[in-house]
Amino acid sequence: MRSMRPITQIVSRLSGMGGLSSRLISHSAVIYQSPQTKVPAALWKLGNLNHVAIATPDLEKSTALYRDVLGAEVSEVEALPEHGVYTVFVKLDNTKLELLHPLGENSPIQNFLDKNKNGGMHHICIEVNDIKSAMADLQAQKIRCLSKEPKIGAHGKPVVFLHPKDCAGVLVELEEA
Repeated sequence: MRSMRPITQIVSRLSGMGGLSSRLISHSAVIYQSPQTKVPAALWKLGNLNHVAIATPDLEKSTALYRDVLGAEVSEVEALPEHGVYTVFVKLDNTKLELLHPLGENSPIQNFLDKNKNGGMHHICIEVNDIKSAMADLQAQKIRCLSKEPKIGAHGKPVVFLHPKDCAGVLVELEEA
């Protein structure tokens, strides 16, 4: 197999060709890359763990546990009708806990609590730098997103949930950082 000339040789031979040379150089740079050049595997990347969500049948009792017994700082209760939940965030040094309680009859949290009467861990949320690129890449890898478009989450940022059957049994929420 014939080896390709380094890009520097191509550039020097094309330098006298005017405007055509810059177009050819840019196309050559895309086609040929030095073995030392590393191309990212994806156009997006995972960031920090944003929070762990806990479904609770008694939001006041759970909030009091973290605030009054464990001494954590907790947010006010916030209603998120689009997601069918009430939320309270428990602030920790390195992440947050999100306490979830059903809002309305069609709440996905009510479905969870029907199966888990005492509540429990509902999902994890991981930050990504580009949620739309993450969604496209994951779907190409047969990871199902639970919505076609991101929704605005509790932090006012785009979020999407990934199907737990495609994520080792864990409901994963991605949040654009």
